[in-house]
Amino acid sequence: MPCQPWLLPSASPDVAANTILSEVSNFWRLLGFLRPYKTGVIWSVVLAAIAMGIGAMIPLLAGSAVGQVQDGDTQSLWLIGGAVVAVGLVRGALSVARRLLSGRVSLGVEHDLRTKIYAHLQGLEIGFFHDQQTGQLMSRATVDLQVVRFFLGYGLIFMIQSAFTIVISGAIMIYLQADLALMVLATMPFIIYSAARYGKLARPAVTEAQQRLAELSGDVEENVSGIRVIKAFAREDERMERFEHTSTRVFDQKMYSTKLSAFFDPLLGFIPSLGLAAVLIYGGNLVINGEMSLDHFTSFYFFVGMLIGPMRMLGGTLGSAQRATAAGVRIFELLDREPRIEAANDAQPMPGGGGEVEFTDVDFAFPSSDRKILHAVNLTVPAGQTVAVVGGTGSGKTTLVSLISRLYDVDSGSIKVDGVDVRQLQPIELRKNIAFVAEDSFLFSASIAENIAYARDDVTDAQIAAAASRAQIADFIETLPDKYETVIGERGITLSGGQRQRVAIARALVADPRILVLDDATSSVDARTEGEIKTALAEVMRGRTTFVIAHRLSTISLADSIVVLDGGTITAHGTHEELLQRSETYKALATKGMPESVFLTRKDPTAELAGL
Repeated sequence: MPCQPWLLPSASPDVAANTILSEVSNFWRLLGFLRPYKTGVIWSVVLAAIAMGIGAMIPLLAGSAVGQVQDGDTQSLWLIGGAVVAVGLVRGALSVARRLLSGRVSLGVEHDLRTKIYAHLQGLEIGFFHDQQTGQLMSRATVDLQVVRFFLGYGLIFMIQSAFTIVISGAIMIYLQADLALMVLATMPFIIYSAARYGKLARPAVTEAQQRLAELSGDVEENVSGIRVIKAFAREDERMERFEHTSTRVFDQKMYSTKLSAFFDPLLGFIPSLGLAAVLIYGGNLVINGEMSLDHFTSFYFFVGMLIGPMRMLGGTLGSAQRATAAGVRIFELLDREPRIEAANDAQPMPGGGGEVEFTDVDFAFPSSDRKILHAVNLTVPAGQTVAVVGGTGSGKTTLVSLISRLYDVDSGSIKVDGVDVRQLQPIELRKNIAFVAEDSFLFSASIAENIAYARDDVTDAQIAAAASRAQIADFIETLPDKYETVIGERGITLSGGQRQRVAIARALVADPRILVLDDATSSVDARTEGEIKTALAEVMRGRTTFVIAHRLSTISLADSIVVLDGGTITAHGTHEELLQRSETYKALATKGMPESVFLTRKDPTAELAGL
């Protein structure tokens, strides 16, 4: 159901005061984004003031024209008509200049905010994204940003321009006929009260509508990203039903906002009409009784017309401010989320060494859970060695290797690379020395060459081709129409799972890392392709510290030693033969996952392939 503010219990005075203070604070914070463009804003305001000042001449000229009509002065009428045209042209030119300046300010604010949001998202740790819906984040960076941009670029200037119009028109009306002017201006308190009431009711409705719109964006993003799964399981009807439910929630909330607008907008338009009626009745009688000249009455009438427009638009302008403030709150919620993984103030550069990794009493649990994923992990992997990490699903294998590159930080204990705690290293330098090939490798919607070269800026075509060859993907690439310049679909959807993983392996090879992590990197390939990749990796892994995570245990035959994880704790560590003797967990995995002939020899690739 849509939000019904008048059905809710009244907030206490303290809560209401805090809410108002919070909104005022957010509004001023929004205005802070105009600081780099203060010159443009000032000139926009100046031009608006001049345009309004010049525009005020038109009612005076119109009143003067009536006087000339009464006097029968045709020549003066031509001069007045020409003056009206000249004033219109000048005001139009000023409006064009103001709009160009306002547009520049608006687009500049949008650019700055978008860049700030993107940079902030890039700086947040990966754990933040676990609890966030992509569509929600996209909505804040697009829909909410557009609302803020429009208000800061146009709505705010329009409010100032309307204020100038009311002040200038009101002052001249008081000069022309003070008592009549006060009757017209007496409607202002009612307009202000109605607009304030509108804002109070609309505020929660606008916030809720934007939240529901973000939920809708999230559903759309999820449906598009998961379209293959949806179609594979014939769940189109279920997803359509869910989408219609979310869309209906958006419709209901916007309909409620529309009802508020349908009531208050006409009300805000009607109240100024009372002032106009007063002018016609009381002012008309003044003219009839000879207490006011017809030309002054005509000018006065035109000034009332100038007032009615800004007064009628007051509700819309306040609504724009409300939407911008609500959007600003959602943006600030994102920008105020502090990164939890940052470089230390005394961060060190990457030390020399071959990539030794040491885990000491490592405990870890995800922020959103109290369950420890890893507990009391102690492990040392000498530089250049290959260790295979095995265990059941959920045993903490991927989490273990993710901690090395500080995708997450340990809760207690330490992880050292070449003798230095990773928390004391520059995260960017650390990650440049670690290459990661995941089970579900992500590829960008770009050319194959760009995907392979992604890890480095100085990669040559020859290096790209060499990496592709070593990853056993070069022959396939040569069959494509544009070869290495072939653009693959989003997430590499135009490639098979095995092809995506081999491109990802080539990308890791180009990175030439000190530490290589293969997280079930051959899970999506057949036995023959797996053997080809293993033969290539045997050479690439030589002299490089490598972590191999595998469910298909044949992959770990390249390892120097094997670590068994069970319930987040290392329960065994040794060679295949040793673990078969002393680890029931490993024995169960090995018996289920592969023939023992795979481990007859590790150093002879021919024997490895024979074992497959």
